Amino acid sequence: MSVFFWDARVYWEDTDGGGIVYYANYLRYLERARTEWLRSLGFHQHAFAAETGLVFIVTHVNIDYRRPARLDDALRITCEPFAEGRATLAFKQKIFREPWDASDTSGEVLLVDAETRVACIDAKTHRPQRLPPFITNALSAKEST
Repeated sequence: MSVFFWDARVYWEDTDGGGIVYYANYLRYLERARTEWLRSLGFHQHAFAAETGLVFIVTHVNIDYRRPARLDDALRITCEPFAEGRATLAFKQKIFREPWDASDTSGEVLLVDAETRVACIDAKTHRPQRLPPFITNALSAKEST
């Protein structure tokens, strides 16, 4: 599996009084990209939780803010997952501002560089559970390419 990306735009609701993205809202962009990554594997958060009784919780975030995003900016949020134990996934994530070109990333402007760790838990007991096979299979396929 290659690096997953999700595109977004900055709206008024994302910004502070100066038209710059409020720092905590970058976490929302990162979360949405992880959710869309899961959706790209064929699983929707609500249905996944209902069918398996499992949910993912964020256990750690390390984020470096490099440059600000502003109102109306087009963003590309990347998501690169790695297994980190039987019940934990780590994600390398970045947020770029356009311009970008799919074949040439030299035009991208790096705004945020982050590492996020999530744990798979039982929704009722909140105890750690093994990552579901569809995720470990997707990660195995990534490693073999």
